[in-house]
Amino acid sequence: MFQNKLLSGTLNFDDPSAFRVKSWGELLRALGIFRLCSFPVLVNYCGKLMSVARTLLGKRGFSLLLRPTVYAQFVAGENETEISQSMKKMSLLGLRPMLAVPMEEDLGESTGEKRYDDNMEAMLDCVRMSHSNAWSRDPMMQLKVTALLSPELCVKLTTLAAQQPYDLSLLVKAMDGETISFPGLEEKENAHFLCGLKRLNKIAEASVNKVRVLVDSEYTYMNPALSLVTMAMMKKFNKDGAWVWNTYQCYLKESRSLLLEALRLSDLEGFCLGVKLVRGAYMDKERKLAAKEGRVDPIHKSWEDTNHSYNGSLDVMLEVISQKPECHRIIVATHNEESVRRAAERMEELGIEKNGGSVCFGQLLGMCDHVSLTLAKESYIVYKSVPYGSVDDTLPYLVRRAQENRTVLQGIRKERDLLRKELQHRLKLKLRGGS
Repeated sequence: MFQNKLLSGTLNFDDPSAFRVKSWGELLRALGIFRLCSFPVLVNYCGKLMSVARTLLGKRGFSLLLRPTVYAQFVAGENETEISQSMKKMSLLGLRPMLAVPMEEDLGESTGEKRYDDNMEAMLDCVRMSHSNAWSRDPMMQLKVTALLSPELCVKLTTLAAQQPYDLSLLVKAMDGETISFPGLEEKENAHFLCGLKRLNKIAEASVNKVRVLVDSEYTYMNPALSLVTMAMMKKFNKDGAWVWNTYQCYLKESRSLLLEALRLSDLEGFCLGVKLVRGAYMDKERKLAAKEGRVDPIHKSWEDTNHSYNGSLDVMLEVISQKPECHRIIVATHNEESVRRAAERMEELGIEKNGGSVCFGQLLGMCDHVSLTLAKESYIVYKSVPYGSVDDTLPYLVRRAQENRTVLQGIRKERDLLRKELQHRLKLKLRGGS
């Protein structure tokens, strides 16, 4: 019990000195942007506001406005040189990058095979960049299946899987180049599925033993299909380590059962399981869709229920990691201080090493730095989710993230207050003639 109290005291997320590593410019920029993010109207309509600003200012003027502000806060850069500069700085702070190619699609946004092939090439470049640079120690990257496989097909696969689940071995054979006819799919759909599986296979082949690929969850109407292809990738590539990971959204009522099923399957099939544990970001859309279709709301009723779900799943994973750390890994991907503390305390109780690699923490670039920097200072492994690309390429991604994470954005009052305290501290030193 004494150890727990000592550990909780060590992880002090209320200390503004965590921001001492930031320059004056970074401090002022973060303060200004977080202040704007505290206005719900700006967050809710940021897409429309940015579209108007782009029209009024033109492409060049809009880029000049965004690059030193929002873009610099949340994006690593446009080219490899800029990204490397950002990542080297991050590395000096004890943080690790989890590169994210800003691409995804939803229903009605599907394009042809060439677009999906281009997306695959961008992801292969992400693998290369993650692996080849000195700043990447045990690098990670994020992958959106809907950037490689049409959302419409994912929805159909979800429906089919509910009726008659596909055998993972069938998908692995397709990844290996066999021409498989999947039950329930039309000829054109089958051909597209085979192409998509080959694209996923190429990325996994390029990344295995080099870069850990974290597959994102999306909407409940396609998640079973995303999990299906992810589990097939795990079956093929995770025999000797967790190189392909799946994401579990704890705001979903079914999240615990999905996680337990994944653990059962990994044990049965003999592959390692990598888990990215998140609360979830699509709450508004999920609830509206469920109401529209007359379905039961898939989201937990309250914030407290979601917290209970998250912490419960966290406990499940930490227990299995303590028994077989070589077979299971987790990234505690959250901005919630209580969950971070709980994970640290349970690691201590279960004898899980801080820097052993089986447990790490993750936050978004440009946000929650008081948690990330404090964890890194205490020798925990911390990753930042790092989008990159041009202003035009990253803008739709940033708008979606802002709208999906509006509760997080509007709840950054504490980080803003800590930034303000650090600024006041520096101003006092200046007035006293200090450095």
